[in-house]
Amino acid sequence: MTIPVFVNDRRLEVGSGTTALEAAAQTDSTLVEALAEGRAYLTDGRGIRVDPTAALGAGAIIRVVRSARRVATEETDADA
Repeated sequence: MTIPVFVNDRRLEVGSGTTALEAAAQTDSTLVEALAEGRAYLTDGRGIRVDPTAALGAGAIIRVVRSARRVATEETDADA
């Protein structure tokens, strides 16, 4: 079963259980490395950080935020 999700301005059809990172990586394969190095992070449609390993639901909106510098780690919405 596939579900629609949105990464930045792109609509994707992904498998049920796909993580935020997996969906974002489908739009840009360099994102995995940027996240691992702290040069990027993911947010939901409201701008709240999302755990990259979180499974997405239908209609989820993920935004990729990149920085030239290492991004400080913050609590995600799930940690609050």
